[in-house]
Amino acid sequence: MSKLDLWFRQIHLDFHTSECIDGIGAQFDPEEFAATLEKARVNSITCFARCHHGWIYYDTPLNPERRHPHLAINLLKAQIDACHARNIRVPIYTSVQWDHYTASQHPEWLALNEKGCISSFQGTSPFEAGFYRDLCLNSPYVEDLLKPHVKEIVETLPVDGLFFDPVRPLPCACRFCRAKMETAGLDFSDARARQQFALQTLHRFKQDMTRFVRQFNSECSIFYNEGHIGTLHRSVADTYTHFELESLPSGDWGYLHFPLTMRYARTLGKDCLGQTGKFHISWGDFHSYKNVEALQYECFRMLALGAKCSVGDQLHPAGKLDPHVYELIGSVYREVEKKEPWCQNAKPMSEIGVLTPEEFYGAEIGGLPPALMGITRMLQASAHQFDILDSASDLSRYQIIVLPDKIPVDTPLAQKLRAYLDRGGALIASFESGMNAEASEFARQVLGVRLKSDGPRNLNGDLVRGKFFPRADYAEYILPGQLGKGLAQTEYALYIRGMDVEAEPEASVLANKVSSYFDRTYQHFCSHRQTPSSGQVGGPAVVKHGQAIYFANPIFSEYNTVAPRWEKQLFLNALNLLLPHPLVRHDGPTTLQVTVNEQPDENRWIIHLLHYIPERRGQEMDIIEDVIPLHDVCISIKSPTIKAVMRVPEQAPLPYEQKDGRVAFVLPKLVGHQMIALELS
Repeated sequence: MSKLDLWFRQIHLDFHTSECIDGIGAQFDPEEFAATLEKARVNSITCFARCHHGWIYYDTPLNPERRHPHLAINLLKAQIDACHARNIRVPIYTSVQWDHYTASQHPEWLALNEKGCISSFQGTSPFEAGFYRDLCLNSPYVEDLLKPHVKEIVETLPVDGLFFDPVRPLPCACRFCRAKMETAGLDFSDARARQQFALQTLHRFKQDMTRFVRQFNSECSIFYNEGHIGTLHRSVADTYTHFELESLPSGDWGYLHFPLTMRYARTLGKDCLGQTGKFHISWGDFHSYKNVEALQYECFRMLALGAKCSVGDQLHPAGKLDPHVYELIGSVYREVEKKEPWCQNAKPMSEIGVLTPEEFYGAEIGGLPPALMGITRMLQASAHQFDILDSASDLSRYQIIVLPDKIPVDTPLAQKLRAYLDRGGALIASFESGMNAEASEFARQVLGVRLKSDGPRNLNGDLVRGKFFPRADYAEYILPGQLGKGLAQTEYALYIRGMDVEAEPEASVLANKVSSYFDRTYQHFCSHRQTPSSGQVGGPAVVKHGQAIYFANPIFSEYNTVAPRWEKQLFLNALNLLLPHPLVRHDGPTTLQVTVNEQPDENRWIIHLLHYIPERRGQEMDIIEDVIPLHDVCISIKSPTIKAVMRVPEQAPLPYEQKDGRVAFVLPKLVGHQMIALELS
C-alpha cells in the first residue's frame, strides 16, 4: 500500500451521542461549521458515520433502524460537503467492537471471557453506564452488519479515509471462537492459546477489511485504532496507510506514552499523526478546556518527533462547534502552520536504538514496560537522539543499541547482535537482557558475562509491566569505580536486587557491588529500611567486554519508579565511553528536550528545542500551566560544514562557530518551542 502524506492540522471530532437526547444536529450550520474550522487553520477532520452507542449519522437505506432516532439532518453528508467546499479533508469514523445497540440486539455476537461472562474485557455490566461490551470479530457480526455498513459508506459518501475504532485483540471464548480454534487444532481452554488466536483473528480482520475496502475505493486512507501503536503492528503495517497515535496525556496515557510510541512507530515506514485532545482530562469531558500551554507542548512535540498533529474534540449533540475550543486550537494551529515548511518530510537523526521489551512481554495503555519508560526518561533528559526498535529492525544505522532490563536473546538475535558488534557497533544491556528466554544463561559471546548463581533477583516488583515500589527487604550497593564522573567514590543504593554474575576472562569490571550486612527479615533487621553497606565487595555491577557494557541491576525499571540521579549518571557515563561525541550537547537544564531532524530535499537539519514542564498539580494527572523561559542556551551539534544557522520560522540568523566537526551557537531566549535550521554547505 502506498505511503500517505498526511496533512498537518487535524481534528478528531467524536460524536458518541445518546438516543435520550433530542435535536441531534438541529443547530448544524454548514457555513459556520466549515468557517470555524478554517479560521482555526484545521485542514482535516474525522467525522462520524456510526458511534459507540450504535447510531448512524447519515441517511442509511441499508440500516434505517440504526439512524439516530432524533437526527435532524443528514449530518455526515452535510459535514463532508461543507468541509470539501473549503478544501478540508474528512476521514470517516465508524465503530467496530463497541456498539451498544448491536450488543443489546445481538448478545450472541458478544465476546465472552473464560467464565462465559459478557463483561469480559473493558467491561460494562447490564446495570452500569457505558457501551463497553465487546463484539467478537469471529461472530457473524462482521459479515452480517459491519461489512455491509462499510460498503454503504464508501459507495454513497465522498470518502477521504476510514477510521475503524476500536480494533483490539480479545481472547474470546464464545462459541464462534471455540469452533474456529477447534478446527485449527487449538486448545481453547488454554489462556495463552486464546490470546494468540485473538491476535491472529485481529490480523486476519485487518487484512480482510483492507481488501474489502479496496474493492470500492483504491485511494482512501485506512486506519485501525486500538489506543496504542506497538510491535504487534509491524506484521500488518501494510493494512494501514498511516498510523494515528492516540495519546491523551491527561488521560490514561500520560506524558511519556507519545514520545515512547512515536519513536517506534516512525521506524515502520508510515506517515504518523499524533493525537491529543482539547479536554482537560480525556474523551467525553464536555465543556472542559486544556491549558493552551499544554496544547502547545503536545502539538509542537509531535512536530519535533516527526508526526503531524491531531486534536480530539467532541461535537455537541445539537451539532454546533464550541467557538472557545476552536479559539484554543486555532491559537496553536496557526503556529503549527508557520512551522510546517521545516517539518515536511523531516527524518529523525538517531544515534541510539533501544530494543523494546514490549515485543516480548506486551503492553497496553497505562501499562508500558517500566524499563522502556525509564530509559526514555534518561535519554530525553540528556538530549540523546534515539529510536525504539524491535528485533526485526535494521540495527546498522545506529552507533549504540540498548537492551533495557528484560530483552531475551535467542540464537538469531544473538547472531544479529554479534554481527552488529563486529561491524563496529556498541551495546549496553542490563539485568536479564542478553539471556535466553528461560533466563538461565547469557549469550556470552555478546556480553562477556556468565551467571554465577541463581540467587535472588526481581524480588522487589514486576519489571514487565505495572507499577511497583522498591521494598526495604533486599538491597545492594554500587561503587562507581570507572563510571564515577560526577559522583563520589562511595556506595550508592541499588533498590532492586540484580543478577549474580562474573566477568569472562577477556572482560573488565567497571564497577563493583557492595553487599549489605544482611537482608531485612524478622530475624535480623536494621533501622527503618534496608540494612546499610557492609563494605564487602559482592561481585561485578558493571562489566565491559569490547564495545559491550552490561549492568547487573535493572537500572531502567528502577529509574522509572524512583529516579535515583546516580543511576542515570552511571548509565550516561557508560554511554559516554561508547559514544564520546554525541550528536547534541547543550548547557541547559534536564527539562530541555532537544531533537534533531533532517530535511534531505532542503539540504538542512532542523533542531527542535522544547521547554515545557509537566507538573503533578492534582493527584491524578500532570498539568502544564506555565512556560518558563530559558536564556542564553549554548547548543553544540556534530555536523558537516554549514553555511548558516537560522531561527525559524522567524528567519533570524544566529552567530555560530564551527570547529572540530561541531557547530556551536547560543540561543538568546527560548520560550516554549524554538526551531533552529542548519543550512548545509
